[in-house]
Amino acid sequence: MRQYELTVIFPLEDDQHKAGREQLLADLAAQGAEIVKTDETGDRDLTYPIKKRTRGKYVLFTLNLEPSKLAGLDRTFRLNPNLLKFLFVRIEE
Repeated sequence: MRQYELTVIFPLEDDQHKAGREQLLADLAAQGAEIVKTDETGDRDLTYPIKKRTRGKYVLFTLNLEPSKLAGLDRTFRLNPNLLKFLFVRIEE
């Protein structure tokens, strides 16, 4: 397993944020990811509009995941309408 940081931008609306977060956690669990740390960095202005939104809620996850599962999560997250953006970054050991 490798360690990754996952940065996610959710919409500000509470119902979309909650639904997006629940779906994200379910998708991570289905792929066998182990969440080590969650850090909510709060509401921020976006550099450019995403899906006609100019603000979003940022959440940073630190997780352990098999590298082969990354492509499946990428595809699943792209189909989730409650995620504005996401980025996986591998943590060098």
